[in-house]
Amino acid sequence: MPSDRVTLKIPRPIYNMIKEIIEPSGFSSVNEFVTYVLRDLVSRTDKTLDADLTVREVDMIRKRLRSLGYM
Repeated sequence: MPSDRVTLKIPRPIYNMIKEIIEPSGFSSVNEFVTYVLRDLVSRTDKTLDADLTVREVDMIRKRLRSLGYM
């Protein structure tokens, strides 16, 4: 029977940074926070493209966020 969840691997330093960030927040776990962020990011994808940004600009922003460890 397939599960409705999957395991996603991220580098430990990023996990530890997220863990520190969420300590004072209302998030109960890194999983909960990452799910929230990804859900928010996915929901904004179509809206971002409608905000007069070119596909190239969106790609550049995503690359920058990845290099900073946010994605």
